[in-house]
Amino acid sequence: MKKFYITTAIDYANGKPHLGHAYEKVLTDVIARSRRMMGEEVHFLTGLDEHGQKVQQTARNRGIEPIELCDEAARDFQALCRDLEISNDDFIRTTEDRHKRVVRQILQKLYDEGQIYKAEYTGHYSTRVEQFLRERDRNEDGEWPDEYGEVVEITESNYFFKLGAYQDWLIGFLNDNPDFIFPRFRQKQVLEFLKDPINDLCISRPVERLAWGIPLPFDEEYVTYVWFDALVNYISAVGYGEERFEDYWPADFHVIGKDILVPPHAVYWPIMLKAAGVPLPRAILAHGWWLKSGQKMAKSTGNIVDPLDLIGEFGPDAFRYFVTREMNVGQDSNFSLDLFLSRYNSDLANDLGNLVSRTLNMIGRYCDGTVPGASIEGEPESELRALWEETRTGSAELYAEMQFHAALDKTFAFIRAINRYAEQRSPWKLAKSADPEDRRIVETALATMAEGVRLSVALLKPVMPGTADRVCGLLGMTGVREWEKDLTWSAVLEENRTAPSEILFPRPKSELSGS
Repeated sequence: MKKFYITTAIDYANGKPHLGHAYEKVLTDVIARSRRMMGEEVHFLTGLDEHGQKVQQTARNRGIEPIELCDEAARDFQALCRDLEISNDDFIRTTEDRHKRVVRQILQKLYDEGQIYKAEYTGHYSTRVEQFLRERDRNEDGEWPDEYGEVVEITESNYFFKLGAYQDWLIGFLNDNPDFIFPRFRQKQVLEFLKDPINDLCISRPVERLAWGIPLPFDEEYVTYVWFDALVNYISAVGYGEERFEDYWPADFHVIGKDILVPPHAVYWPIMLKAAGVPLPRAILAHGWWLKSGQKMAKSTGNIVDPLDLIGEFGPDAFRYFVTREMNVGQDSNFSLDLFLSRYNSDLANDLGNLVSRTLNMIGRYCDGTVPGASIEGEPESELRALWEETRTGSAELYAEMQFHAALDKTFAFIRAINRYAEQRSPWKLAKSADPEDRRIVETALATMAEGVRLSVALLKPVMPGTADRVCGLLGMTGVREWEKDLTWSAVLEENRTAPSEILFPRPKSELSGS
């Protein structure tokens, strides 16, 4: 049976990880983990894009070899995945033989079929984005946008892929498959882009200008254009040309930032696959940008947030929760430390952390550290269980629709309801009573609170895996594995020995938190 195959974009080796990289990893991981919780077998790919002019230039400026620069970047991005508890199954580097072999295989196939030709070209070239620009890329005043950096006019012979021959096909495909790009309004933007004729794609760079790349198999005086190289990672990593390829391909989702949707992922990649006779991915998810003071975070503006600072201070789950809760997938969202701290203190420390702490403390104090059974079913219990059924169904649907922020909102509404239930039953007031009925209320309240906690962290597992497993351990059980079983209200915790209470989300004390 085919695996659920999901990928991130592969990060470029010419920089350090930042908030945008971390968010994309977390978003993809939440999808992957939620699919596993739904019982699917998942293959999750991320990796590093290591060729191109910027890598060559930076390495030269530092007096090191390009592969040394790439090795540094690989360590940084692999460490980010570890620090964020990303559950990727593979990490591909485009300098690996398994990737270079497939790139050359695809190029040779297209060349043999007459879909690649050589011609002389004069155009404006941006080193920053490593592509030739069109006149329509200029600002209204005729200047090139800052995002392109230095733009120079060059004339040289290169190899071209017949991209334009597939324009009508791509337009038809997008019109026939309105869910190919998520969210849908991004697909409309692609169709708007395709209203103008698209040029054939220059897929080579002369070795005399750029030596750091994959040589063309039919002319080793040239290396492969970095985008034609990088995009192929999605199939090279899962055995293109091998029998196992069908176990993975087509990909179910490519998760990328909106800035590389057009033209690379929504124009170049579908056409490359069509030309090579490979099925297209099932969908592309284009997420938004993190903004700070209304501006996109970028090295050029100096407003980048280092995710490692936040992870080191608050832990990976707090970071994962914040970025998933604050961004509606596909839209832009603002980042501020004040907003982060507000979520941390209110949702995590106060709502969830205090609930777990008070539940464990009372079970330890009033039930000798053993989860009691629920022996009554009063109105408070019935109301909470009814709310859980609504929460379970609604949250599962929201996860499936990738509305993760709304699923978290619904889950934390249930957590707050457990806290209200505790106040309503007030077991601490009845714990010293000699009345057997009062004792039954205490035990029922604590059993109900413990079960509510268990169910809540089961729903949170894709977003906060470490916290979910930690809480389950405190409740005397193994971690969450599959929603079909783990989201059912039950007495599974009865007679479990609980651990002493822990502070799940301690008050931050460093300068980063402003304290």
